[in-house]
Amino acid sequence: MADKQPPAPTHRVYTVIKREGQDDYWLNIGLAFPHRDGKGFNVVLQALPLDGKIVCREITNEEGEDASQLHSRREGARSGQKGHRR
Repeated sequence: MADKQPPAPTHRVYTVIKREGQDDYWLNIGLAFPHRDGKGFNVVLQALPLDGKIVCREITNEEGEDASQLHSRREGARSGQKGHRR
């Protein structure tokens, strides 16, 4: 029986923090993994947004390495998340 690898994450999950007089801060709080049938996602969060809203954005090539590192650790110890300004 072949050892099947779980799908790699395709989207990052953010909560957007509004800041008066500054750019909004996009805090990375998790990843989204596509279902094998392509009809949905499993979303893995390492924090919850205070306002109940999350934003999913496709992972770009330059971000891919960070996502694969987090993917390999998702079952292990908690790790810090990087935030982004947009």
